[in-house]
Amino acid sequence: MTDEKRSIRRRGIYLLPNLFTTGALFSGFYAITSAMGGRYETAVVAIFVAMILDGLDGRVARLTNTQSEFGVQYDSLSDMVSFGAAPALVMYLWAFSSLGKIGLFAAFVHMAGGALRLARFNTQVETADRRYFQGLPSPAAAAILAGFIWISLEYDVDLQILEFPALVLTTGTGLLMVSNFRYFSFKGIDWKGKVTFFAAISVMLAIAFIMAQPQTMLFLLSLIYAISGPVVTLVMRRRRRAAARKS
Repeated sequence: MTDEKRSIRRRGIYLLPNLFTTGALFSGFYAITSAMGGRYETAVVAIFVAMILDGLDGRVARLTNTQSEFGVQYDSLSDMVSFGAAPALVMYLWAFSSLGKIGLFAAFVHMAGGALRLARFNTQVETADRRYFQGLPSPAAAAILAGFIWISLEYDVDLQILEFPALVLTTGTGLLMVSNFRYFSFKGIDWKGKVTFFAAISVMLAIAFIMAQPQTMLFLLSLIYAISGPVVTLVMRRRRRAAARKS
């Protein structure tokens, strides 16, 4: 047996990080099946669970030194289901099924935007500035739609009133994902570093406040993050123009 054949047989996948990715993938799939059964609150909770698992798989891979190209591609496929297809289908079944082609188009814009966003991210991962994301990240886009549905169900808002805002949000998230707006990636934060006691207490209070009103807070936080992209991009462009004029 040649050395090349031996190396091929020894190839495999790392179990631990891919378990988290599989959990995120299942959560996205469960969100779709729950929406098909009319359990929309369960569906949106499953999308948020997928977000948590998606954030853990990469961190676990880095902590255990088990990063791999397979894991990167598998994570992207999982994201496509959980944050591209699942939010679009849940939104369509909840609000757009009676709107015909308009609702179908809006849901497809979000799903296609998620696919294009992930494809662009994979091709630019080696050259992109790690401090920023180009375009709205797909988990944040999914959080906007899931949070909107969740808060609407919580306060029992008339669905006919929400059809137009839902169309705008669904189409807008799809377009923001493929935009050139820059979003903070938070990868420059030193999570291992020490913080002041006041900062620790503030984080604890913020988490407690979010857990007390998850429907409202998760939607508002994701919406604020989506708006931050155009604001940050415009500020950076003005600074560049001002620096160019001075030079």
